[in-house]
Amino acid sequence: MDLKRCSIETQAVHAGERAGRLDCTPVSTPVQRSVGYLYESMADLDAVFGNVRPGYVYARYGNPTVSALEEAVAMLEGGEAAVATASGMAAVHLVLLAAGLRPGEAVVAARDVYGASYALLAGPIRAQGVRVTFVDVTDLDATRSAIEAQRPRLVFVETLSNPLLKLADVPSLAEAAHRVGALLAVDSTFTTPYLLRPLACGADYVVHSATKYLGGHGDVLGGVVVAPEGRIRELRELLKLTGANLGPDSAWLVLRGLKTLVLRMRQQCQSAMEIARWLAAHPDVERVHYPGLPQHPQHKLATRLLRSGLYGAMVSFELADARRALRFMEALRLCLPATTLGDVYTLVLHPVMSSHRSVPPAERERMGIREGLVRLSVGIEDAADIIADLEQALAASRDA
Repeated sequence: MDLKRCSIETQAVHAGERAGRLDCTPVSTPVQRSVGYLYESMADLDAVFGNVRPGYVYARYGNPTVSALEEAVAMLEGGEAAVATASGMAAVHLVLLAAGLRPGEAVVAARDVYGASYALLAGPIRAQGVRVTFVDVTDLDATRSAIEAQRPRLVFVETLSNPLLKLADVPSLAEAAHRVGALLAVDSTFTTPYLLRPLACGADYVVHSATKYLGGHGDVLGGVVVAPEGRIRELRELLKLTGANLGPDSAWLVLRGLKTLVLRMRQQCQSAMEIARWLAAHPDVERVHYPGLPQHPQHKLATRLLRSGLYGAMVSFELADARRALRFMEALRLCLPATTLGDVYTLVLHPVMSSHRSVPPAERERMGIREGLVRLSVGIEDAADIIADLEQALAASRDA
């Protein structure tokens, strides 16, 4: 139909849409916001619906901008495929669903995972009749014994734990899990594919909160799972049902963030090492958790598993008590007391108040998350400026 001959009401709806393709390719991936897609042949539409041919039919089933992000993250992780979700926790939940957990079956998980992951496992997953066993993954013998005893469907760990930065020996855990027929899911948010590729170490799923280092600018919420093609097909079918899709605008922001991931991570890791050394020598700091320090109990493992000379951009340290930790955070002027991490900004968080608030106090104590613990996400600012701000805030906290 010639749109020029239609009424202005009709023209207002259709003008400028579905224009013919130009004989050129945009340098930057465009944002495709359409919910629905058209095909001249209903047979083609049916084939896309049935996964017989590639294409798009409805935003919950897939989106070109989101697909571009999924392809990029899968490539960075050295994986076959990926699926993006609305948040990191949506990605974790999707993996738990895909594992096919049923009443009476088991999950073995690292005890000091992110607070929301812990709460999901200890609450709703257990409430469905799943046996959830939390272990200290730094004790490899005890973890192997738990896996042998429980014979779980899934083993779930973080490459570097939040917030105590305990390292999971992913190759050894993959071997132990596969020996009993279990799957290994690894949350690699803290390490990113630049520092470690868990799939190459034997993991079955890699999970990211794309909100953090992948996006990198504190302006987008998202998650990604990377796995072999067959597992991603299962995840995508589950995503169609659960609806925790990542929107195209958010996907574009994460895709843009990936362009500078290596540059940001390299700078942040180098600064984190300098800051960790400075904190370790400070008289007001009782303890520093950072795998790059020789005194860290897993320093040798970190040196073996992570990219040479880089140990992550997260540093945790302990002050005398909660009152002093909160006074320290209030006194900061450059570093920002915000409840996230992985930004270009240096961010400080009190885990007891925020990230692990949902974990019972007795369990937090068992994890080693004490009242005076502070988590520092190092940004891309000059390390000397970050240290100067930490110094004045520590001095101010003495009044507490």
